[in-house]
Amino acid sequence: MRVILGPMEGVLDHLMREMLTEINDYDLCVTEFVRIVDQLLPKSVFYRLCPELHQGGKTATGTPVRVQLLGQHPGWLAENAHRAIQLGSSGIDINFGCPAKAVNKSRGGAVLLQDPQRMYDIVKAVRKATDPRKPVTAKVRLGWDDPSHCFEIADAVAQAGGDEIVIHARTKVDGYKADTIKWDYIRQLKGKVSIPIIANGEVWNYQDGQRCLETTQTDALMVCRGALNLPNLGNVVKHNASPMTWPEVLQLLLRYSEYEIKGDKGLYYPNRVKQWFAYLRHQYPEAKALFVDIRSLNKAAPIIDVLKRAYANINVQTA
Repeated sequence: MRVILGPMEGVLDHLMREMLTEINDYDLCVTEFVRIVDQLLPKSVFYRLCPELHQGGKTATGTPVRVQLLGQHPGWLAENAHRAIQLGSSGIDINFGCPAKAVNKSRGGAVLLQDPQRMYDIVKAVRKATDPRKPVTAKVRLGWDDPSHCFEIADAVAQAGGDEIVIHARTKVDGYKADTIKWDYIRQLKGKVSIPIIANGEVWNYQDGQRCLETTQTDALMVCRGALNLPNLGNVVKHNASPMTWPEVLQLLLRYSEYEIKGDKGLYYPNRVKQWFAYLRHQYPEAKALFVDIRSLNKAAPIIDVLKRAYANINVQTA
C-alpha cells in the first residue's frame, strides 16, 4: 500500500514536508503548485518552492518529491515541466483539482474539469516534453458539478499518456463538505481506466483509510488536511500506528518552531504556527485550549515561550 503526502497551497511547504517525512513512512510528496501562465519560469522559482531539488528531488529522509504545475497552456506547461525534471523532480504532477476562485478565474485548476480535451492536450504535451522514465500524473476531482463526468476526465488523462491519476472523490461544487464524498465512483473507474488510481478525500484515521481502500479497491491513498490534524497520519493509515500523543505533538511544534525561525520564512512564523493549530484543534482538545493563549501574539518568541511552558507543565504533571 502506498501513502502519499499531497499538496496544500500555503500550508504544506518544504519545511512541513521535512517535518512530516521524518515521522512518517510516506512513499511520495507532491509540492504546492507552481503557477504557469505564459513563460518559462526561472530556475529560482522551482528551487524556492521545492528546495529538495538541490538534494536529488528528495527530502532529507529520502522521500521523493514531485513538482506540481498548474496552468492552462499545454506548450508553456510542457516547457516548465521539462525544466522541473532537469532540475531533479521525481516526476510532474498537474493540478486539475484546485477549487480556489482566483485559480479557476485564470483558467487553471478545477475549471479545466469542464474541458477534458484541454486536459488531454496538457497531459500529452507534458508527457512528450519530459523524460519517459519520470512519471507524469494528474490530480483531479470527479467533475465540476456532475460526478459522472469522472469517466471522461480520467480517460482523457490515461489516453494522453498519464502514468497515474489522483482522484479527490468530490466535484468542484462539493468543495470539502464531508457528506459529499463519493468513493464509490473511484471503484467504478477502476475497471474503466488503464492507469493506477490514487484515492483522496476524507481520510482522517486508520478506519477511514481502510474504508476508502475497501470501497475504492485502490491500493494507494493521498492525505492532505488530515496530515496536519494528526501529524503521524501517514503511519497511522499505512501501519496502524498509534496516533501521536499531545506531548509528542508539542515536541514536534517546538522543533517546527526552530526550523521556521532558522528558515527563510521566520517573519511569517506566527501566522504559520497559528495556521497549524487551526488543524490540530480538530484532533486535540489541548490544541484548542492552547490556541487561545497564542491567538493574539504576533511575535515568534512569545509564542515559543507559551509552547515551552505548556510542554514543561505536562512534564511536571507526569513526574
